[in-house]
Amino acid sequence: MADKKSYYVNMIEAKDGKMSEVLNFNFGGHHDIAAMVERAQKAGLFEKDKHAKEFVLAMRFLHHVMKKNPDQALFKEFAPQFEAFKMKVKETLGCDCK
Repeated sequence: MADKKSYYVNMIEAKDGKMSEVLNFNFGGHHDIAAMVERAQKAGLFEKDKHAKEFVLAMRFLHHVMKKNPDQALFKEFAPQFEAFKMKVKETLGCDCK
């Protein structure tokens, strides 16, 4: 198994020339998020590089929450479709991770 990675997420809102922290949290797993973003950018899935970053983070965050909360009613119907989509993303990006 790959080494566990640990990330610190910090979201700051920029409004009226002022910066204020909105939220922060730790996030971990075996995925190398920077490498995933790089693969998404190289695959040319999105016109803007920032969209590749947003996409990878959204996928990782949603997958993580779904995996940690398998009995959540919100995910029951969506889980099979998400799993199929995730596999298509892995195939498109050339990811061989589990």
